[in-house]
Amino acid sequence: MTDNNTLKTLTSPLPVATLKTVMRVINLSWGPNKSSTLLNKLNFNIQKNEILGIVGANGAGKSSLLRCLYRVHKPSEGYIYLAEQDIWKLTPQIFSQQVAVVLQESPAEFSLTVKQIIEMGRTPYFRLFGSINNSDDAIINEIIEQLSLAPFINRVFTELSGGEKQRVYLARALAQQPDILILDEPTNHLDIRHQLEIMQLISNLGITIIITLHDLNLAANFCDNILLLHQGQLLAHGKTVDILTPPLIKQAYGVNCTVNYHHKSNTHQFQYSLQ
Repeated sequence: MTDNNTLKTLTSPLPVATLKTVMRVINLSWGPNKSSTLLNKLNFNIQKNEILGIVGANGAGKSSLLRCLYRVHKPSEGYIYLAEQDIWKLTPQIFSQQVAVVLQESPAEFSLTVKQIIEMGRTPYFRLFGSINNSDDAIINEIIEQLSLAPFINRVFTELSGGEKQRVYLARALAQQPDILILDEPTNHLDIRHQLEIMQLISNLGITIIITLHDLNLAANFCDNILLLHQGQLLAHGKTVDILTPPLIKQAYGVNCTVNYHHKSNTHQFQYSLQ
C-alpha cells in the first residue's frame, strides 16, 4: 500500500453504519489536557461478533483509545455510540451489562477464591443490597465449565499461575454477559502455550472482541480486522491480510518486515529487521 493510499485512509469520510454495527467511533480526539492530543479524529465502526485487533508501536495511542471505549477517558472531541446511544449518556450499570473489560494490569493481591472473583462479574445486575441468586449461579457455573475452571474454584486467586489468573479475569468479564469484550494486552507476560490458549478461548466466544496486541503474529492469526494506529492517528483499518503488510508495518513501527505463510498450520509469521 502506498503513502497516497495511507493518506486517503487518514482523511476518509465517516464509515457508514450497517445493521451489524455495534459500536461507532466518530471524530474521536482525546488528550490529558488542552495542549496535548494523544488521539486525533479517529473514525471507525465495530461490527457484531468481529475480533478487532488494535495494534501500533508504543505511544501510538492503543491504551488511550481503549480507555475511551470503556469510559475512563471522556473524548475531548467526537462521540462513541453503543447501539446508537452515546456511551456517556448510559448509566454505569447499563454500560457494564453491555461492555466488559479485561485489563492488562489488575490488583496483584486477592484474598478471594476463584469463584468469588468470578461472582463479581454479576455486580452490574444487582439491585440495591442484592446478592448472588440461583440465576446468577447458573450463569457462573456455565462460564466455569466453558473455561475449564472447575478444579480451581475454591483456590485462592494468588496461588494461580499467570495463565490461570488470566482465565479467571476472562471468566469474571464473561459473567457480565456482555455484547462487547475489551481486552488490553491479555497475553502480556504469558508463556507461548498460555498465549495461544487465551487467544483460542477468546476467538471461540462468539461475541464482539476489541483487543490490543503487541504480537503481530497473534494479531494476524486470530483477528478478523486490524486497526493500525500511528502517533495517535488511524493509519489503516480493514481486513487483517490487507493491513498487516510490510509497507504499513514499516510506516507504523519503523522496521522492515517479511511475512511468511505456513500452509501446514495455516498461520502467518512475521520476521523483522532494522535494515
